[in-house]
Amino acid sequence: MSIKERLSGNEAVAYAIKQINPDVMPAFPITPSTEIPQLVANYIANGQIDTEFIPVESEHSAMSAAIGASAAGARALTATSSCGMALMWELLYVAASNRLPIALALVNRALTGPININCDHSDSMGAKDAGWIQIYAENNQEVYDNFLQAFRISEHKDVMLPIMVCQDGFITSHALANIELVEDERVKAFVGEYQPENFLLNEQMPMAVGPYAVSNYYMESHRAQVEAMENAKQVILDVAAEFEKISGRKYGFFESYRLDDADYAVVIIGSAAGTTKDAVDELREEGIKAGLLKLRVFRPFPADEIAEALKGKKAVAILDRSETFSTQGGPLTSEVCAALYKRGVNVRAFSYIYGLGGRDYTVEDAKEVYYTVKKATESGEQLSEPVYIGLRSREDD
Repeated sequence: MSIKERLSGNEAVAYAIKQINPDVMPAFPITPSTEIPQLVANYIANGQIDTEFIPVESEHSAMSAAIGASAAGARALTATSSCGMALMWELLYVAASNRLPIALALVNRALTGPININCDHSDSMGAKDAGWIQIYAENNQEVYDNFLQAFRISEHKDVMLPIMVCQDGFITSHALANIELVEDERVKAFVGEYQPENFLLNEQMPMAVGPYAVSNYYMESHRAQVEAMENAKQVILDVAAEFEKISGRKYGFFESYRLDDADYAVVIIGSAAGTTKDAVDELREEGIKAGLLKLRVFRPFPADEIAEALKGKKAVAILDRSETFSTQGGPLTSEVCAALYKRGVNVRAFSYIYGLGGRDYTVEDAKEVYYTVKKATESGEQLSEPVYIGLRSREDD
């Protein structure tokens, strides 16, 4: 029987870590992820888990220690946000190219500058091409559930890639919500023990980690990472199906909300999906066939499945919580548009930017997106894209 509890997103991650009882957790505090290592350290001090906690002098060192521990055969993880991830940037690529199944609890926060401690997705989206699996959560329940599935995905023998479990800073990380926890014994049986085939401390199989790759091998190593990402797609679905059996909660690459018969769709990531669902419900009462595609898995990118889900829609608005400064919209826009184009899905796509640095995104904002997209589609009007939601004008200043 599930355990009903009221936890913040950070508390939910820390509780999942307690249940998993990993071998090593190096970490350095940074807002808004600081509570995660703090709570884990408390569990260790109270004798509830025997994880080796390593206090380090920086996030660069935290990822370095996680890499060393994982290479030695330990189940390792860390937590960070924003500039903390930026400081470990070099090591993100090292972890992925060395095929180390490290888990990272990333609490999304705007990257400097200017300095801002609130939510957007510039940190994780900046690392989208580093070779990590990326899974996002809408709410505290999903944060917890995603973390329980993380090691099962990353440690699979056909994957062996690091994984980021992302949640929106303060919006979910610090907000309390009712969630259902899985019993400790079920979690232990589901996650299992990490049993790597190759690791530095295996005296029966000497190996090197992080060797220099000459031109004859570097390209092949990247192709192998791509194959692992491809393999991760099926593993993600398989693990989700197993998780449903112990939790009753169903997961996939994305969630479709009133999408099947929709004329107008929004594609979005993270906590703002809940706001958009409310807008969809209100618009349906007005007679507008609105729908939502909430993306859960951004890496590997489920292009085929997204294109199929959006086929036949009159228009789609793609909402990014990060900028690329390409003047063409955010990273989600680029990926979705490429998926549609390459698969011959003729749907008019509109690019939106919202929520940067924690800017509010309301139900009324979401409804206005649908109104605008509907009007532009029916009239053939061209919008000045990307459209910035809630942007103050010079007149406002």
